Order: sequence, then structure tokens, then C-alpha cells
Amino acid sequence: MIPGTFALNIYRGDDHAWRFLLWVDAEKTTPVDLTGMTVEAEVRDRPGGAVIVAALVTVTLPNTVDVVLDHDKTRTLPANGRWDLQVTDAGGQVSTFLAGPVKVTGDITDSDLATTARRTSGYLTEPAT
Repeated sequence: MIPGTFALNIYRGDDHAWRFLLWVDAEKTTPVDLTGMTVEAEVRDRPGGAVIVAALVTVTLPNTVDVVLDHDKTRTLPANGRWDLQVTDAGGQVSTFLAGPVKVTGDITDSDLATTARRTSGYLTEPAT
């Protein structure tokens, strides 16, 4: 099976969620029955590279898959990467339904730095006016 292509466009440090409906046929008349199946999604720097983050994946039967990358996970992503969504049946057969590029736009307001500065120094310096 050749997976469908879906690009993840992410703003660093933000929460992101996607919902996918999986179908057996191109006409979308027969849903994939995900009963007893394991569904996983990971972001890597490149195909075969190290796992950067594993997404939180939840399944609503029969064929709905929700994929979530929260702000803690999107903070660690490189500017570019790859992702895919794999389904493993009870017999161990793996099918990749979706794959694609990951593009991360750098954030402007970096709340991590402000929080770290407050924790490590005890105060946060205000900008000069």
C-alpha cells in the first residue's frame, strides 16, 4: 500500500491536532475497522532517523484517528522532518495510511525561555522603556 500524503504544518510551541477518517476504498464507502488494531504516529528528522516525538494517538471506532502534538512536543521539533501514521493489526501486519513532510515555523514568543529565566534567576528582567 502506498500511503496518502499529508503535510504537517506546525507553529513551534503551539498545540496541534488532526482528525483522520480511514477508508478501505477510494470512494470512502467502507470504513477501516480499527477494532483490536494499534495506531501510531511519529515525527523523525528523516526517514529511518531517530524518533523525535511520538504523537498522542486515539482511536474512535470504527475508523476515526485523532493525532495530537502538544506544545511541549512541538518545541523540540526541527525546522523540517517527516511523519507517518501506521496501523498494526492483531497478526502483526503493518500498514502505513499517511505520511508526509513536517514543516515547523519558529515561534516569536518563546514562553519556555521566560519560564526558565524566572525559575533560574528568581526574577525576570523587564525591558527598558
